[in-house]
Amino acid sequence: MASEINYQDGPDLSRRDVSPADDEPVRSPSSQRQSEYERFGGRTGSSFSQTLIHLLKGNIGTGLLGLPLAVKNAGLLVGPLSLLAMGIVAVHCMNLLVKCAHHLSAKLGKPFLSYGDAVEYGMENVPWLSRHSLWGRRVVNMFLNITQLGFCCVYFVFLSDNVKQVVETANGTTGNCHNNQTSVIVPSYNSRLYMLFFLPFIIVLVFIRNLKYLAPLSFVANISMCVSLVLIYYYCLTNIPYPINLPLAGRGIDYPLFFGTAIFAFEGIGVVLPLENKMQNPRNFTTVLYLGMGIVTTLYITLGTIGYIGFGEHIQGSITLNLPLCWLYQSVKLLYSFGIYITYALQFYVSAEILIPPAVARCGPRWALMVDLGIRAALVGLTCALAILIPELDLVISLVGSVSSSALALIFPPLLQIITFHNEGLKPWEIAKDIGISLIGFVGFVAGTYISIQEIVARNSIRHNSTNLYVG
Repeated sequence: MASEINYQDGPDLSRRDVSPADDEPVRSPSSQRQSEYERFGGRTGSSFSQTLIHLLKGNIGTGLLGLPLAVKNAGLLVGPLSLLAMGIVAVHCMNLLVKCAHHLSAKLGKPFLSYGDAVEYGMENVPWLSRHSLWGRRVVNMFLNITQLGFCCVYFVFLSDNVKQVVETANGTTGNCHNNQTSVIVPSYNSRLYMLFFLPFIIVLVFIRNLKYLAPLSFVANISMCVSLVLIYYYCLTNIPYPINLPLAGRGIDYPLFFGTAIFAFEGIGVVLPLENKMQNPRNFTTVLYLGMGIVTTLYITLGTIGYIGFGEHIQGSITLNLPLCWLYQSVKLLYSFGIYITYALQFYVSAEILIPPAVARCGPRWALMVDLGIRAALVGLTCALAILIPELDLVISLVGSVSSSALALIFPPLLQIITFHNEGLKPWEIAKDIGISLIGFVGFVAGTYISIQEIVARNSIRHNSTNLYVG
């Protein structure tokens, strides 16, 4: 459930090169510090509850449904404990990002800094990095694009897998939800063809360039996803087997897959700065952050644990694929799929706002609309093509999480604190802590990416050999 805000540039800023400072008088450092919590919010900003809802929406999506498989990869005991630790570290890194942005915005007299801005201006604090500070923003934007378009790839795979299962079991679907079997399974098309089927509908969706026109559909989508989650929790809680004979710790080689899926789930660091700046009273954002991420982490741990307990070794890349083949839970898959379909446009909007304006600026007004729509169609086609190349939901989630989410959520924020406060009395233990978190993120980045790619190659080889045997 992504937030309907511009992750990249914050409130009312549709382009990176348009700085709020251009439209507002630059305040003195003293007056800036006095009003550092009133940069954008004010009476027209978001309330405490609205900000909390946006934060929850920005962190709850397909990653949540993949956590039972992640817990399987880590183990029944190691998995939940690792999720708790990762949640604590992720919240800490979000808080670091906000503190660094506050410090730099006050120092520079700017009312708002995006994630990329914060990294760029932070690098300017270090003499030997200042010449390359522009690359700091470019690297952050690159990882933001990889993350958001990676989410869109995951959505293609999620939609195809869930709708394919509903279609293939439709003839045998009954009202009996106590039996997870169907008497009639009619094989349909390959999941890749389902992705191609969704392609034109998603292109039409992203042609809606103003998110306010998606607001009614987004509201319905959020309700659909909430209802689906309630029913998923209900089934898992009422079907816990006894005794529970599952390993407390998984195989070490599978742990990087857990890391990639788990860090993918903690996907909301991109919404932190815009949300904080849109609050009526941003001074309360820390409370919102801790409360909201506490709820998110609790959801992650509970669904990951009870989902793995309920389905054991048979758990799939999305827990929806394990639900009983009755009409109630088939509707859950369709409802959540509808929510993901609408969420595609919201996640896509982030990359569109980064990539499209520079391209449109290079052409005349006559071609601006055609260039805009052409880039949108091409980006959707790219995410569809990548999903077709890797139609494995669990591995796509793990790969995207390892490659990009780990960088944005774990590697960059601690390093940003070091370069921002390195000459302002940063304690040695804080430097050691920041370096430690970044190293953990880097190890997860390398190991998770390697294992995910290795698994993707292995599964493709198995599928290719099975196809050859079938043809022979």
